[in-house]
Amino acid sequence: MEASENTPVTEIGTNEQTPRQIVEELDKYIIGQDEAKRSVAIALRNRWRSRKLEGPMRDEVIPKNILMIGSTGVGKTEIARRLAKLVKAPFIKVEATKFTEVGYVGRDVESIVRDLAETAVRMVRQERMDSVQEKAKELAEERILDVFVPQPKKSQNPLGRLFGNAEEDDEKEEKDEKPKYQAGREWVRKRLKNGELEKELIEIDVEESSRPMVGMFAGSSLEGMGDNIQDMIGNLMPKNRKKRKVTVEQARKIFTQEEAGKLIDMDEVAETAIKVAERSGIVFLDEIDKVAVKGNSNGADVSREGVQRDILPIVEGSQVSTKYGPVKTDHVLFIAAGAFHIAKPSDLIPELQGRFPIRVELKSLRKEDFERILTEPQNALIKQYQAMLATEGVELEFKESAISRIAQLACDVNEQSEDIGARRLHTLLEKLLEDVSFDAPELQDKHVVIDEAYVDDRLHDIVQNHDLSQFIL
Repeated sequence: MEASENTPVTEIGTNEQTPRQIVEELDKYIIGQDEAKRSVAIALRNRWRSRKLEGPMRDEVIPKNILMIGSTGVGKTEIARRLAKLVKAPFIKVEATKFTEVGYVGRDVESIVRDLAETAVRMVRQERMDSVQEKAKELAEERILDVFVPQPKKSQNPLGRLFGNAEEDDEKEEKDEKPKYQAGREWVRKRLKNGELEKELIEIDVEESSRPMVGMFAGSSLEGMGDNIQDMIGNLMPKNRKKRKVTVEQARKIFTQEEAGKLIDMDEVAETAIKVAERSGIVFLDEIDKVAVKGNSNGADVSREGVQRDILPIVEGSQVSTKYGPVKTDHVLFIAAGAFHIAKPSDLIPELQGRFPIRVELKSLRKEDFERILTEPQNALIKQYQAMLATEGVELEFKESAISRIAQLACDVNEQSEDIGARRLHTLLEKLLEDVSFDAPELQDKHVVIDEAYVDDRLHDIVQNHDLSQFIL
């Protein structure tokens, strides 16, 4: 199965939406931060434009990496995550603080690219498996039929073999057995189609998945070598199979997965995945400000500056060896983010600063933003709590005055203590609904109204007491 040059581009990692449509999609989940949304929408559209280019210019145009600056909880990570879902591109989120320069104990920065390649392989493999599901289901049904109606075995006649008429006997037996076998098979097939056997228990042979050698090379620069050794050992060792008693319904799922796996060409999947990772990969580098060094470097700061130097060639464009083949990072989009409370973007080494030409500052959230966050997004917090408690028959109703009061309290607590943005709403709502969540199964009145008085009763004292709010909220 030969992959054409444009296969990964047309199937995975391409988004035909205009920047305006991308922003509209992001608006469904993220409130405010219009400037950041515009920047990522333009970056995504520029990828689409670069694929339309022909000749040498296509390789010359590289993505413009983005640096997001803003305090925690304002939507930096969510923008990047939603962007990757939108484009169905290989996406990984890594924290810069997990990495150390070579020679120190910690993760090697090249593992970023190896993880991206793994993500791409999983995406392409799943896409290929989805495309062969129909064929896999047919083959799975044949395997279930084999369990119910095993193929007739040829009997061995030692005297026949001795006197040379074994073939005649075999042919005669085969003719006798074949019609019975076919009739039995079709009868079982009919019952399977009608769903009569779904709960029947059958014994099947399943392939035992090999357990990974977790932690053997983790957190060291030998991670890549560890993957290769593990694969090599896995290929040398015979596949273990074990017997399991399962229902026909479960057996169908197991067999469908196994057959789909056999129908896809993993070499083609790896080749396509590498192209997808190279052209469509998105890496979100969080906490980049924690490796920024201010002033003179000494002690741990030396390692942090070393991390920047190690990240530089990856962002700049280099080739990293993975178990699926070498991956070039020239066209991978890097989105870095940090609060930059203590350090400034100018504290990053100049070469790294130059690799993030698009700078976006995300604004701190105001009361109006908190009100919208509570109610507008498709995954709004209030909608989540209402859905959760509805499972126990509790109808949760929030008055507008209550929403306004919660938003105001979130602002007040963020100002009094650390500003953790929208994450403050999680702590406030959890405390507010603690009694309802606990008593939900026994509640007589299943209709619970949350108004301003209810909010003040549960939260006002905690917010007013500054010392207490630091511990509880």
